[in-house]
Amino acid sequence: MSLFDWFAARRKDQFVGKVIQETEESDGLWGKCPECGQVVYRKDLLTNANVCSNCGHHNRINCEERIKLLVDEGSFEPLNNNLSPVDPLGFKDRRAYADRLRESQASTGMKDGVLTGLCQVEEIKLALAVMDFRFMGGSMGSVVGEKITRLVEKATYKELPLLIICASGGARMQEGMLSLMQMAKISGALERHREAKHLYMPLLTHPTTGGVTASFAMLGDLILAEPKALIGFAGRRVIEQTLREKLPENFQTAEYLLEHGFVDKIIPRTQLRKTLGTLLRLHGYQKITV
Repeated sequence: MSLFDWFAARRKDQFVGKVIQETEESDGLWGKCPECGQVVYRKDLLTNANVCSNCGHHNRINCEERIKLLVDEGSFEPLNNNLSPVDPLGFKDRRAYADRLRESQASTGMKDGVLTGLCQVEEIKLALAVMDFRFMGGSMGSVVGEKITRLVEKATYKELPLLIICASGGARMQEGMLSLMQMAKISGALERHREAKHLYMPLLTHPTTGGVTASFAMLGDLILAEPKALIGFAGRRVIEQTLREKLPENFQTAEYLLEHGFVDKIIPRTQLRKTLGTLLRLHGYQKITV
């Protein structure tokens, strides 16, 4: 079983970020919030950044939608879009890894699970990486690691702040040790970015787990999160069996981590762009001047 299949099976009924449900006999114009059950008009939902106006539930969105919501219009310049994954191990579980890659590429229109590039937020230059959970559970393989590393190095060279929006089930098991190497590679690039005294902020969205949490997701100068995001390394059952004690029900939520000092600020999606602009200005980054 792949990481994506396992994670989907375990969390099927628990996803905070699952797509809003359509109501019966709807024509696609209406839906029902999976959190509070409120019937919502889809155009109103889109206008509100896919956040339920009744309960504040954050529905999952893809990387293109995130970029559209966050950056100044027309400012995103993609980097390294030509990188494509390979199957170095000839891996096969219930299905061949190569088949899974082709299926994910066809369904998402992406070559792998992250988009990287340079952009502007409130006219301030920013290096941005956005992971997409649709692509094999946002798992981190060699291409994801390479694209993020190149972006961090570009940000260091150009003296830019960096934002990585995390959404991942962890390292990609189909690439074995090659996927685990990405944790150290990205972390090394981030250390050089830190030594150059530039700002790095990860935004933890639902879900952020596994090797992503164990590396670059927790290395930020400011660690941000969306409300009620699932954030953790191992699953509840594994941790409880290891510690031999019962854990709080909400121990892997953004709110619990904020309370215990692992997250610096929870930012609703509708306020993210404005808040990022404020944080960048507070750290000395200025608007681009012609």
